[in-house]
Amino acid sequence: MDVIATAGHVDHGKSALVRALTGMEPDRWAEERRRGLTIDLGFAWTTLPSGRRLAVVDVPGHERFVGNMLAGVGSVPAALVVVAADDGWSAQTAEHVAVLDALGARHALLAVTKADIADPGPVLAEVRERLAGTSMGEVPGVAVSSVTGEGVAELTAALERLLVGLPAPDTAAPVRLWIDRAFTITGAGTVVTGTLAAGAVAPGDRFLLGAREVTVRGVQSLGEPVERATATARVALNLRGVAVENLSRGDALLTPGAFREADVVDVTLDAVPEGQLPAEPVVHVGSATVGARLRPLDGAAVRLRLTRPLPLRIGDRLLLRDPGTRRVLGADVRDVDPPELRRRGAARQRGAELAAQPSGDAGAAADLARRKIVRTADFAAMGWPVPAGATEHGPWLLAPGLAEQMAARVPDVVARYRRLRPLEPGPPAEVVRRALELPDLDLVPALVREPLLLRGGRVVDGTTDLPPAVQKAVDEIRARLVLDPFAAPEAPDLVAAGLGTRELAAAVRSGQLVKVGEGIFLAPDVEGVARNRLATLAQPFTLSQARQAWGTSRRVAVPLMEWLDTRGVTERLPDNSRRLR
Repeated sequence: MDVIATAGHVDHGKSALVRALTGMEPDRWAEERRRGLTIDLGFAWTTLPSGRRLAVVDVPGHERFVGNMLAGVGSVPAALVVVAADDGWSAQTAEHVAVLDALGARHALLAVTKADIADPGPVLAEVRERLAGTSMGEVPGVAVSSVTGEGVAELTAALERLLVGLPAPDTAAPVRLWIDRAFTITGAGTVVTGTLAAGAVAPGDRFLLGAREVTVRGVQSLGEPVERATATARVALNLRGVAVENLSRGDALLTPGAFREADVVDVTLDAVPEGQLPAEPVVHVGSATVGARLRPLDGAAVRLRLTRPLPLRIGDRLLLRDPGTRRVLGADVRDVDPPELRRRGAARQRGAELAAQPSGDAGAAADLARRKIVRTADFAAMGWPVPAGATEHGPWLLAPGLAEQMAARVPDVVARYRRLRPLEPGPPAEVVRRALELPDLDLVPALVREPLLLRGGRVVDGTTDLPPAVQKAVDEIRARLVLDPFAAPEAPDLVAAGLGTRELAAAVRSGQLVKVGEGIFLAPDVEGVARNRLATLAQPFTLSQARQAWGTSRRVAVPLMEWLDTRGVTERLPDNSRRLR
């Protein structure tokens, strides 16, 4: 399907032309038909001689309803500019053309109506000349009369040629359906309509509507049920999970996770503005209309603070309108999660950054380099592709080269920590995270490279060095244990040697002592020595027999035996005797 929207001054025959093309009445309200004045959006459709199906969004031309007009053209890829031969270029013609120009419209067709009551030639020439200076460029024009039918066939043929040249929509893209109507149907419930500009929708699909998840019960396109609608198309969706009272024009159905709601955006205007910018413009995108506060940055760059969040992406086209002067400005969204501007001169610097920021893959790389680390899903929801060379770790995306730079800093963090705390093997992972200013603890393992390793929640360098005084005291204990392997030093002896809890823990981590029980420290080879002594006993044996074989006290024998049990060296029997496994 193809979709086109009308544009033009009030009473220039837009609705009559739509009726002549489609045979349908676009005005939906009885008040519209009574007054002969389009107030809200109208919709009609037809099948062209080539077999192409064309949907037409008919917009109001009166200045009081320009907001409705903007809601109709926001998502439509082509425009049908309508100018009456007996009136020519008029106020709303200028405003509608300015809107199309600000939206960056590239595809349009001119229809000069009422050719039966005035010579269309001069109007055709004048309007085409005016349009040539806009984003639409050289626009073909056709003279037509909705009353006599003159030129309708030529207009249909011109439409065929226009539609052939439209760019193909991305049917695999995520859905962002701007709602332009919401109503109820008896027996069906809530129905919304809109122009599907990208992606596809089918019954059973789930979408986000603000924070609410809704399900598509049914899909209609051009008044007929369809199993699947693909862009570009006018669609009507029967929704489950939302009441019509909770919907309004400007809401959007979104593919979950594909868009982020933004209330502060940085944009660049089409040109450096002349004169003063509106402090509180009205922002239009899709069918949405929101207020905003505008802050100039530098040159053509400005920051918009929206009165309510909108699902925006990098590259979206916005229209900024000053209701008082009717001035309209086109703008491209450059950042939907911009940095705060706190320092003096930050606004000017930010404007310069936006002016220098490229688009596409190069723009994605530049933006990621500024952010350094961002969630991959958030980066994609902003509208950026993943740039070449970026590193993905779990849900995180790191700028190209950043992982290597940060990994090179980890050894210094470990060395500095060990100098301050020589009895600890290395900093906890959380300390490394804070030192590198990482947003998540899960990123630390990706930055620990050999010879460092992550062990027991700490980043360690594998060395077993102890402070000299501690090493001397440990050496003295190990020397005594060589003479008597089970003569664990008493607590007062450990204190006198300067071995407190932290020093002993460091000796155990370094592998120079073994803790077999609370306050009981022996040499690392005690397991083998103890087993050899027990092997000389008749099996099974009692604790008392083990104690005698080891030549030690119950203070050492009880925790040592339990330690051997837990290590699987010995097995405790029901009568509390043991045997070697």
